[in-house]
Amino acid sequence: MKHSIHHSGWVIVDKPPLVSSMDVVRLFKKKGFSKVGHGGTLDPFATGVLPVALGEATKLLSFFLQGNKAYIFTVSWGQATTTYDCEGPVTFSSSTRPSCQDIEGVLPSFSGMQHQRPPRFSAIKVNGVRSYKRARNQEDFVLPPRIVFIHHLSLLCAESSRALFFVICSKGTYIRSLGNDLAIKLGSYGHLTALRRTLCGPFDISHGISLDSLEKIRHDKESFLWPLEKVLDDIPALCINKEQANCLQRGNPIFYGGSQKVRWCKYAQKIVALVEQHQNLLWPKRVFNE
Repeated sequence: MKHSIHHSGWVIVDKPPLVSSMDVVRLFKKKGFSKVGHGGTLDPFATGVLPVALGEATKLLSFFLQGNKAYIFTVSWGQATTTYDCEGPVTFSSSTRPSCQDIEGVLPSFSGMQHQRPPRFSAIKVNGVRSYKRARNQEDFVLPPRIVFIHHLSLLCAESSRALFFVICSKGTYIRSLGNDLAIKLGSYGHLTALRRTLCGPFDISHGISLDSLEKIRHDKESFLWPLEKVLDDIPALCINKEQANCLQRGNPIFYGGSQKVRWCKYAQKIVALVEQHQNLLWPKRVFNE
């Protein structure tokens, strides 16, 4: 019988194509890791940074998912598909092929806050059912637009039939929708033929490892595992003593008279708890036991 592995921390996988984010989680569990989650879904055809939370790190996924992401993506012009990528059937065609100058001209309109409509083929739930399931059943529904933020969008290179872009964006941004919207703005149709995530929160592609390395993590976690606190670097913390740490871990509050807003507490450089402040008390919201 295979023993469970109780590592806690972050493993950054460079996800290959044709593998879903949940496939990666299942592979970790198959290798014996006891508690696993992922920090931000990547489409099966996409590649790149997929943070995997192990053990106590799964308690931090809600914090982690607030971070910005960066992608390199290719839009092929002339055909729209049901999925906004190369996996769906073609729905509309156009002979229009935008020039480099045309593309550069529309990019400023995609900067800043955007009202973006997600693809029908997405994991968003509609009355409790994933929208991609409703789309496959050819149900009639429309997903409402959501507010996203594009921090940076640039054209890397362009050919007559396709163009390569780089984007830094907020959580919840669908790059497939961005590619579709770009094509429509240019008076054409288009769909994504390549998508690679290069940044997810504090982790970039240089931190990524292949799925072939999972066996090594079992025996050499220090070389592959990032600490829980890595995703909290920019969030105010309070250093506490052992007595206060024990108090929080028992579910009780501690006194705090400082003026700075505190979101988490640490003892001996390790996270003890995420906290909520009420007057002069810090109450534990999530407790960690590494």
